[in-house]
Amino acid sequence: MGEVIRLGEAIFIGTFSHPESARYVGNTQTCEGCHLDAGRLAGAAPMWAAWVAYPAFRTKNQRVNTIAERIQGCFTYSMNAPASTVGHAPEAESDTLVALQSYIHWVATGAPTGDSGMPGRGYPTLDPTPQGFDPDRGAGVYQTVCAVCHGNDGQGTWVRGELLFPPLWGAKSYNWGAGMHRIDTAAAYIRHNMPLGPATRLNDQDAWDVAAFINAQERPQDPRFNGDLAETTRLYHASRYDYYGKRSGPDGRPLGDDPAKR
Repeated sequence: MGEVIRLGEAIFIGTFSHPESARYVGNTQTCEGCHLDAGRLAGAAPMWAAWVAYPAFRTKNQRVNTIAERIQGCFTYSMNAPASTVGHAPEAESDTLVALQSYIHWVATGAPTGDSGMPGRGYPTLDPTPQGFDPDRGAGVYQTVCAVCHGNDGQGTWVRGELLFPPLWGAKSYNWGAGMHRIDTAAAYIRHNMPLGPATRLNDQDAWDVAAFINAQERPQDPRFNGDLAETTRLYHASRYDYYGKRSGPDGRPLGDDPAKR
C-alpha cells in the first residue's frame, strides 16, 4: 500500500512528466499546480477535504460523480487529456488512477467522511469588488507580479529541462473546460495563494484583474465543443465570469474560435 501511495504522490507532483501518467496528459500541467503542497495546503483545494466530499452531485455534468470520476474530469480539462498520447483520461482501473486515489485517501486519514464543508476546503470565496474585473488592468499586474515566474508570454519557466512554473495560457495550459478558466475561480486561487513564497499577496482588485487577463488569452478547446461556438457558449459558458465565445482574444477572433493548437 505504501508503495502505491508513494507512486500517487509522485504522479500528483509530476503529472505531465511521470512515466505512469504522462500518456494521459496533453499539456505541461500537474495536479499540484492547482492543489498546492502536493494537495495538502488548506485554502488551495486540499485533497484531504476533497476525498471525504465524494460521491457528490456536480452541476458541471448533472450527475453524481465518484472521486475517480472527479479525477478523470481533471485529466480531461485541466490536463487536456484529449490532446494526450492516448487521447483520453485514465481508466478507473488504471495504475494512474488507483495510485492517485490511494494517495488522496492516505492524505485524508482521520478526516470525517461526508464533511463537505470542512474548513480549508477548496479556495476561499473572493467577493466581487466595486470596480469589477478588467483584463487591461490585469495586464499590468501580470507583468509586475506574475511574469517573473510564468514568463512574459505566459508559457511558464523551464530550468535545465525541468518545469518550475506552469504555462497559464496557450497550447500547454488548461483547456476551456477547466474550472480555472472561470475568472472567479482563478481570482480566488490567486488572491489566497499567489505569488508563492513570502512575497506580499495581491489585493482583491489585483487578483480579479489578473485572473481576467489570464483568462482573456486563448487556450485549448473545450472537449465539449460541438462544432458550433455560439451553441457551446450557450450550453457551457453562460457565466459572467467566463470569456469563452464572448470576448475577442489577442488575435481579434472570439475566444474559443481559434483555440491554441501549438
